[in-house]
Amino acid sequence: MENSVAPFVLYPGTEPGTPREDSLPLPAEEEEGAASPAQTSCSLSTSLCFSSGDDSPPQSRASAAEGAEASPPPHRSDSRVVETQWEVSSAASPESPEERARPEEPASPEEPSSRLEDARPAESLDEPGEPVPLPPGFGPAHGEPDLVIEVAGRRLRAHKAVLAARSDYFRARVSRDVLRVQGVSFTALRLLLADAYSGCMAGVRPDNVAEVVAGARRLQLPGAAQRATDAMAPHLSLDNCYEVLSAGKRQRLSELRDAAYRFMSDHYLEVLREPAVFGRLSGAERDLLLRRRLCSGRPCLLAAALGPTGERAGSRPQSPSGDAESRGDAAVYCYQTEVGEWRELTRLPEGAPARGCGLCVLFNYLFVAGGVAPAGPDGRARPSDQVFCYNPATDCWSTVRPLRQARSQVQLLALDGHLYAVGGECLLSVERYDPRVDRWTAVAPLPRGAFAVAHEAATCNGEIYVSGGSLFYRLLKYDPRRDEWQECPCSSSRERSADMVALDGFLYRFDLCGNRSDAQAAVGSGGGISVFRYHCLAKQWSQCAVHLRPPGAPSGLQPFRCVALDGTIYCVSRAGTWRFVPSQDTEAGSETGPGGSFEPEPLGSPLDVRGVLFPFVLNLPEKPDSGEQGSAA
Repeated sequence: MENSVAPFVLYPGTEPGTPREDSLPLPAEEEEGAASPAQTSCSLSTSLCFSSGDDSPPQSRASAAEGAEASPPPHRSDSRVVETQWEVSSAASPESPEERARPEEPASPEEPSSRLEDARPAESLDEPGEPVPLPPGFGPAHGEPDLVIEVAGRRLRAHKAVLAARSDYFRARVSRDVLRVQGVSFTALRLLLADAYSGCMAGVRPDNVAEVVAGARRLQLPGAAQRATDAMAPHLSLDNCYEVLSAGKRQRLSELRDAAYRFMSDHYLEVLREPAVFGRLSGAERDLLLRRRLCSGRPCLLAAALGPTGERAGSRPQSPSGDAESRGDAAVYCYQTEVGEWRELTRLPEGAPARGCGLCVLFNYLFVAGGVAPAGPDGRARPSDQVFCYNPATDCWSTVRPLRQARSQVQLLALDGHLYAVGGECLLSVERYDPRVDRWTAVAPLPRGAFAVAHEAATCNGEIYVSGGSLFYRLLKYDPRRDEWQECPCSSSRERSADMVALDGFLYRFDLCGNRSDAQAAVGSGGGISVFRYHCLAKQWSQCAVHLRPPGAPSGLQPFRCVALDGTIYCVSRAGTWRFVPSQDTEAGSETGPGGSFEPEPLGSPLDVRGVLFPFVLNLPEKPDSGEQGSAA
């Protein structure tokens, strides 16, 4: 007699644990094709099966459901097994409305893991993720998002078409509905996706720029790394610039390194005074910062207006003077080669005297020191000890430590990374400024009886040269290594000197020919400009040019000041700007011809400027064209 296998009933939650994959029941199609119940073996745990002892049919679904409700809530894995058994036992029965409402399950538990990851978008329907944080004014116009990007357990919704058009990384994964990204933080992903939609990078700071730039490289978003660096640049400071540089070097992010070097170069003086930054840089990095500072931009001809009575032989500081009169125009002008005219660049800051002050350039900074201060309560003007500094990279003025002694008609020079304030009206003292420690110290004074006032000064071959003006015609040289002054041969000219400038190892002195007591008659019928040249190594004077008449110069030539730029000496005055080109083929003073000449076309001068124009050269930053900026954005 055959023993029939007793039917079994599954009780949810009878025994916790998930059965093995080989113990799961066969599909309904295989059960229907079975020869007999004996061929269907039950490999489940014995605690899940029992024999009724009779031939009663299996328990109905309703009774099983009642038992499930009466039992405690089952473990998720056991509930899954029970539901599968219900499906197997009732595969032939028609679907009920409750079954239609049951969530759809994966087709087979034996599906590979990669296929299971592709099936997970069903989970994103319950938790779809955050939308891309777009900047104001950039609304989504691409329909519903069709991509879920998951990073560190958090999700963002995006559009495949937008990202595929911006990045090869997303273009290669366009078939996926859920994309898990590794190696990129969630914060960086939000910023990068917003940039991909709008082309505008926002929210980048020095503390997160490294991960944003690294994420831009990983996600292959062209231009995003540079835009992130540009967005972070305004937030750089002395407190965080070295950390940004270290992060750039550590992660080999060239954009961050360049941004840090650019900031340090643009703020060179502040970095130079900060041991926590400058002291931690290598020697090669320090040289790099200085080269960038001196070579970035393009050299331009500039001139500062020194007030209506700013002539070096002008009124003494003891004379009454109002603030408006002492400041005059108080502006700095730049010659625009493209348009051939002078335009205002900046104005001297409040409190900077524009009369009797000294100007020079150090580390591509413009320094203004001393001068005649505004009249005090007693109505008398006094010398000033204030020192101001203009940074063309940031277009900002600042102050540095004041002079040890107030000076008017002072000569300010730059030599070997230091400033020298030489003499002044009725002063022989000299002091030196060290920008590394922001301090002035006294050095060897001028020899007794050297100059009272109105002298010229220039630096050449690492030394300072000072020449007399309307009172004496001596030439003195200061050696900073020995800290001493030496007497040099003086020129044979006794005419009134306009200025002295250094170029290619020579000192060029420009004298106004004519009556010394009448400057307006300097260019008369037999007058003009004589140029003498001093060889600093040979210690010899020679006549470079005699009685030259600048093209377009008025009959009464006014005093002018000089500066050298690109092998040419620019002579700047209110009447015009002339270019003197020294001859390179003939020896100075030889019989073959003059040693230089003026260019035939003058450059003009700033309009409505009173007083003396003091020329100098600065490297100004290049301003990108507006069209280029638009295309880059």
